[in-house]
Amino acid sequence: MLRAALGSARVLLLPRRGGSGAQRCLRWRQPQQRRAGSEAAARPGAVAPPVPGSAAERLVGRWLLVCSGAVAGAVVLGGVTRLTESGLSMVDWHLVREMKPPRTQQEWEAEFQKYQQFPEFKILNHDMTLREFKFIWYMEYSHRMWGRVVGLAYVLPAVYFWRKGWLSHPMKGRVLALCGLVCFQGLLGWYMVKSGLEEKPDSHDIPRVSQYRLAAHLGSALVLYCASLWSGLSLLLPQHKLPETYQLLRLRRFAHGTTGLIFLTALSGAFVAGLDAGLVYNSFPKMGERWIPDDLFSFSPVLKNIFENPTTVQFNHRILGITSVTAITALYLLSRKIPLPRRTKIAVASLMAVAYMQVGLGISTLLLYVPTPLAATHQSGSLALLTVALWLMNELRRVPK
Repeated sequence: MLRAALGSARVLLLPRRGGSGAQRCLRWRQPQQRRAGSEAAARPGAVAPPVPGSAAERLVGRWLLVCSGAVAGAVVLGGVTRLTESGLSMVDWHLVREMKPPRTQQEWEAEFQKYQQFPEFKILNHDMTLREFKFIWYMEYSHRMWGRVVGLAYVLPAVYFWRKGWLSHPMKGRVLALCGLVCFQGLLGWYMVKSGLEEKPDSHDIPRVSQYRLAAHLGSALVLYCASLWSGLSLLLPQHKLPETYQLLRLRRFAHGTTGLIFLTALSGAFVAGLDAGLVYNSFPKMGERWIPDDLFSFSPVLKNIFENPTTVQFNHRILGITSVTAITALYLLSRKIPLPRRTKIAVASLMAVAYMQVGLGISTLLLYVPTPLAATHQSGSLALLTVALWLMNELRRVPK
């Protein structure tokens, strides 16, 4: 029996035509290893094999795009909340306890009584009914709950991808920064709302949140959106190997500057919303009967006008908007002189189209005295314009050597 076993073992190791004995042994072991691997994966508590790099990048990229879409929804919903003057209806902030809305009539009346203790009700909404209060309360509640959904959309998948080992070392730093910014965004939102709940005995103005805090809240949301969108596009879109010519370098720099200008224009809209500056000088292209209104620098010191004078705030927003669409037009004309891939040409043409649509929405919103649906569409248009600009920047990005 021993001699027979040794003979059979020698037969396994004898070379055959078309391959050596070592190659045949390797071929014999590979299916065994695959079966062993599948059996190990089937065992409870076994660690799943890591996802290949390209597949992991696609998963992470899609997750980041979903997160950027969630942030965009929060920005749009926040704009509607501001336009409907609903942001000060919830006077408390609790991370978990406020997730349960009032159910009974007694709970609604108790919530309404809390609202009645603050300046917005006393000065602006003193004749508000409980039914009207429910509307603005649910608007603010929806915005806050959406913010919590955004936070979970970032944090929970980040933990999962991290534990699976699907995040590269640079991406780990980005994901930590994004999750930290989401948490900061929530705290900043409450800090903004708190400014509208404070009693101001020396002021007879309509109670509203600080335009500075509103701009900070919107600005941080835009940074979060841009960072998520850029990271997602960088993982999903293959890079173009464009020849590094002087014209391309100039186009790339121009695209970066134009995107920064679009971002600044969108941020200036926060001051317009915070001061209700869209309700002054509802004419275009002139402001009233003049190109430059008389009260442009009526506040003292002069620097105060830029952030606190509604006339100056609207004037600056107009100038930034006109400058942005002019820069986008020049960018389009410059791109026509350079041979670009088809996808990049579509991005440039889309940027041009969205820019002129956004200008039309802005002018219509102004002339019609800021109707809520049109104003909300205009605010959403700023996000769309910023999105296409980031897409174009991603198309033109330099290929690392």
